[in-house]
Amino acid sequence: MVVSRPIIGLTTYLEQAQTGAWDLPASFLPKVYFDAVTAAGGIAVLLPPQPVDDEIAARVLAGLDGLIVTGGKDVDPARYGQVPHPSTDEPRYDRDAWEDALLRAAIATELPFLAICRGLQLLNVALGGTLHQHLPEVIGSARYSGANGVFAVNHVDFEPDGVVPSLLGTDTLTVNSYHHQGIDELAPGLRATASSEGGVIQAVEVDAVPFGVGVQWHPEQDPDDLRLFTGLVEAARAHRN
Repeated sequence: MVVSRPIIGLTTYLEQAQTGAWDLPASFLPKVYFDAVTAAGGIAVLLPPQPVDDEIAARVLAGLDGLIVTGGKDVDPARYGQVPHPSTDEPRYDRDAWEDALLRAAIATELPFLAICRGLQLLNVALGGTLHQHLPEVIGSARYSGANGVFAVNHVDFEPDGVVPSLLGTDTLTVNSYHHQGIDELAPGLRATASSEGGVIQAVEVDAVPFGVGVQWHPEQDPDDLRLFTGLVEAARAHRN
C-alpha cells in the first residue's frame, strides 16, 4: 500500500530581490525549509503574502494538510500596542496580516502547524501576547542574534511534558539561533515547553489543538535532525485521514 504524502504549506518572505537585470519586490524562501519538508515525507507548497480575509485563509488551508510559518523580519509592534524600538525592522504589514489569518484559521480548524522563529513570535502576538523588541537590552547579551548570515549556537532546556519535548526526546538541545526579539508576555492559550539562558522562551504549544507548536530556533538549519518536520508531517497525515 502506497502512503500518499501530505501537503504542507510554507509562508514565504517578501523582500526586495535582485536577479539578472531585475531588482524588485519578490516572494522567496530559503531552500532549506522545503528541503526539510520533502525529506520528512511531505510535499512543500509555497504561500506568498497576499491580500487576505477569513474566507481566503480558510480556503487556502482547505487545500493543505499542514502549515509552516517561517522566519523573517520583525512583527509590527503596533500589533501588540508598542511603538517601534530603534532596532526593530520596518513593518511587513502584508505578511503580518497574511500569517496572522493563516494561524488563526489553522487553530480554528485544528490544522497541524509549526511556527519557526518569527512564526513563534507572530503566533504569540496573534493570540494576545507581547514581545521584547530587543533582547540584548533585556538579557545583557546578543547571544541569540547571530550576525552576517552566521547563526548563533545556543542550548535549550525542555519541560517534561509537551509535543516538542516528546518529539525530540531529550532534556536539552543545541540549536541554531538568529533573532534579537523574543516572547515577553505569553499569550493566553499558549504553554511554554522550552526555555534558554536569560529566561528566553524557546518553544510554545497551543494546548487546544493536537499539533500547534512554535520554536524560536531554526530547525531547518540542521538537515540531520528532521524530528520536528517529521512530527508535523505525521500529524498532517493523521489530520487528513
